[in-house]
Amino acid sequence: MRRSRHDTGVPELEPEVFDSAIVPIAMTAGSDHLLVYYNDAFRALFGFRTLGAPAREAFGEPAAAPFLTMLDDVFRDRTARQVTSPRRTDGRTPGAPGIRHFVYSCSPMESRHGPGVLTVAIDTTAQVQAADRAQLLSEERHQALQRYEALMSAVSQIVWLMQPSGEIQELVGGFEEFTGNPWRPVIDQEWLSAVHPHDRNRLVRSWRESAGDPTAMFVCTFRIRTASGVYRRVQSRAVPIVRDGVTVEWIGTTADIEDQWRNQLRERLRARVATVISANDVPQAFSAVTAAVVPELTDVCAVFLLPPADLPGPDDTPTATRVAATAREGLPELPPLSGLPRPVGRVAQQVIESRRPRLFTFPAGQPPSDVLPDLSRSWLREARATSITMVPIVIDAAVVAFAVAAGCADSPPPGPADLQMFGEVVQEVRDPLRQAMELQRTRHTALTLQRALLTPTPEVVGAELAAQYQPASTTAEIGGDWYDSLLLPDGSVTLSIGDIAGHDLEAATAMSQLRSMLRVIVFDRSGQNTAGECLARLDRVAEGLAIAPLVTAVHARLEPRPGGRWHASWSNAGHPPPLLLSATEPPRFLEGDGPDLPLCVAPWMARTTRHLELHPGDTLLLYTDGLIEVPGTDLTEGMAALAGHAEQARVAGLPLAALCERLLAAAADRRDDAAVIGFRPISRGRVWSAARLT
Repeated sequence: MRRSRHDTGVPELEPEVFDSAIVPIAMTAGSDHLLVYYNDAFRALFGFRTLGAPAREAFGEPAAAPFLTMLDDVFRDRTARQVTSPRRTDGRTPGAPGIRHFVYSCSPMESRHGPGVLTVAIDTTAQVQAADRAQLLSEERHQALQRYEALMSAVSQIVWLMQPSGEIQELVGGFEEFTGNPWRPVIDQEWLSAVHPHDRNRLVRSWRESAGDPTAMFVCTFRIRTASGVYRRVQSRAVPIVRDGVTVEWIGTTADIEDQWRNQLRERLRARVATVISANDVPQAFSAVTAAVVPELTDVCAVFLLPPADLPGPDDTPTATRVAATAREGLPELPPLSGLPRPVGRVAQQVIESRRPRLFTFPAGQPPSDVLPDLSRSWLREARATSITMVPIVIDAAVVAFAVAAGCADSPPPGPADLQMFGEVVQEVRDPLRQAMELQRTRHTALTLQRALLTPTPEVVGAELAAQYQPASTTAEIGGDWYDSLLLPDGSVTLSIGDIAGHDLEAATAMSQLRSMLRVIVFDRSGQNTAGECLARLDRVAEGLAIAPLVTAVHARLEPRPGGRWHASWSNAGHPPPLLLSATEPPRFLEGDGPDLPLCVAPWMARTTRHLELHPGDTLLLYTDGLIEVPGTDLTEGMAALAGHAEQARVAGLPLAALCERLLAAAADRRDDAAVIGFRPISRGRVWSAARLT
């Protein structure tokens, strides 16, 4: 049977317990209120009713309409309701004793038939007929009805009754056996000392809020120390007994729900760590782990990533980098993640070598000196930590990191069940963490390849060259952006920039092949190729060798002219248009009639070569779409922003390298990688060259 969130930990109600009850009782189940039970007292008052029939059929008389509405209301909001003014039967139902008077209540309940409504009625015929006897009989039976309602709302292991003065009488159950402490008739500080320190204030606050509202039910889940010394979660539920608007007593139960709570927690934690599967990088994946266990299992959790086995610390000293940390509310602010490796303590080395978790307990605020780095110990002292749990994270037979959990603010140390669940959660994420770490290694390989190929621009007399490349701000993708420049023997200069479809190591490898082939084509001047012819030759080769599915590129050739001018000719294969920063006019994009098709689409088509004269002080910029694409905005907005940033830098007199750096800084938080290469004619005799990879 499926249990509702509010009824977790409360035993199912067995209908047969009411067989011999003197008050009429009926049970319905489900939203259609199927009549699943009624006792002899109910039949004696209301006559025969068809079991298994919906309530609207079983109670088809017109006078039953308010009762059917109350069933709907109670089932919907799980709130008990009662009718205290007498109602009467029509006396025409088979087996009915004639017209009778009664009052009734409806309360939410759980049975083996599922969630439903418990109806309790009282025959008040004698009270109506005899006023002097009715008052006394109604009061006695009304109290019995209230006791039934309260008891059905809070059936569990330990049943207790408390007077408004705070005096408690244990009715049923074994409080002393469960806690190992004698029963105290008053909830005072000594009684609260058995409650977990983190739950005491909440328990007292919840009780005071309920006590101030006579219509409220008290429900609170908290941890209490058992006879074995281990804390277990219990749930207390109580309802007030109100007479003439005054609360005269509280009746309630306390149930051990530790097992149910842990099963539910395990499912919640698994759902949380499932987010690791979508994590884009290793720190993000470990952050999902720490967020999953705080605060349910621990007060604070941090993950320390170990370096690869072939990269030990200085002097072979074992080091680890804190890559993720989460602390519950109310604790000191955690130190920021510096990304710097720090030596690990002797105990951490033992955990790594043994691959076994360790638990350390110590006086509040006095962590041992050989467990964690100084920065972490300083925070643990401030947070008054009382315990540290260290769990190695093993992937593919190697310890790649270790997790550290701490109980703070005078928290008692975790019990065996807490340690077991913490270890389960940490090990639950091994597969997605393996994927994230493999992605990180692949990205590192691709970036290394890119950085090796994106060489500095050549030194050119009479011109300033600069180029910069910036990887994506997220490690989820590996870019295929590239740039290149060559100084040819005749003194001309070529600039190239491109973007290959794909964001993986394969795209980076294809980029290196295309860049090398274009270099060969450009340097081979046997056919005196124009910029368009160079891209056309590259297109045919790339298509024939199936190097890449789709490539955009701009290739430009710049030839020196008298007076410090340079003649620029270029061809655009589906790439964002070059940007011209004129020394005398507003900036403009060199779009012409639009770009030709990208490479690897129609290699048989001729390509267009365009021409432009550059004067000293003019700046020609080639760039990739990482500089202009902003999620949620039109591409023209990104182009306008790029032109604005570039013109501001030019007017400010920035060198070309600084201008390129500023453009990349404006795109630092974007998901795609970005590259830019620029050319600026200057006075003859001056030489500028700059290239930077960030």
